[in-house]
Amino acid sequence: MTTPLDQLFTKLRSENRAALIAYIPAGFPSKERCSKVIQTLAAAGVDAIEIGFPYSDPVMDGPTIQEAAEISLRGGTRAADVFDALKVASDTGVAAVVMTYWNPIAKFGIDKFAEAIASHGGSGVITPDLTIEESQAWLAASKAHNVNPIFVVAPSTSDARLAQVSAKTGGFVYAASVMGVTGARSNTTIDAHDLVKRVRSVTTLPVCVGLGVSTREQAKSVAGYADGVIVGSAFIKLLLNEPDEEKALIAVSALAKELAVGVREGR
Repeated sequence: MTTPLDQLFTKLRSENRAALIAYIPAGFPSKERCSKVIQTLAAAGVDAIEIGFPYSDPVMDGPTIQEAAEISLRGGTRAADVFDALKVASDTGVAAVVMTYWNPIAKFGIDKFAEAIASHGGSGVITPDLTIEESQAWLAASKAHNVNPIFVVAPSTSDARLAQVSAKTGGFVYAASVMGVTGARSNTTIDAHDLVKRVRSVTTLPVCVGLGVSTREQAKSVAGYADGVIVGSAFIKLLLNEPDEEKALIAVSALAKELAVGVREGR
């Protein structure tokens, strides 16, 4: 049984273009405003939305996403709010996934978490700190509920390891474009191109690049060789820097439209 995410990549392959995937933490800037941001992103042309599960010890996240997660946690965001945000995203018609560290899944209950993802329209879960050696229970639960288990690889990942991780992955392989934490950067390094090429040599799964894209030109560049361009910190910065709700949504919409154009110019 395919998910909306699988269907999206099949469609985009026939159109010969990459996907634009937007990241937003659940409950940020507030629970109510998060829903509006999600709907704004979908209306502006993003192909998929990644809902972040705010966590108190986000080892992979840079300062921008950490700040957003802290605001969300202070606002009382819980697992139920993450699933609600996922439902808002899937209801817009775009493919929707959740990104979370392992601890919240274990705390919530592994099978119960996979079931909740599926029942709220989710296509998959990105688990940046879950190793394939410790993933048996999650792989079983995600398979039972038709949820794609999405693993993360980095430039430091060996070729042998890439093959092992890709074999356990569903939906797409998440390629971290640079060594280090998330955050918008002035340039994306050559690591991403090389990494995508290496991943492609071991799997037919789509490969999506995250960590650093913030401009139309960067989106165009990455879309030239990857199957998906993931953007998070650039949207979050706009929301952090613009307290006026209406102006913030206009800024988010404008950036999403620019990035959507960039992605379509990539090939």
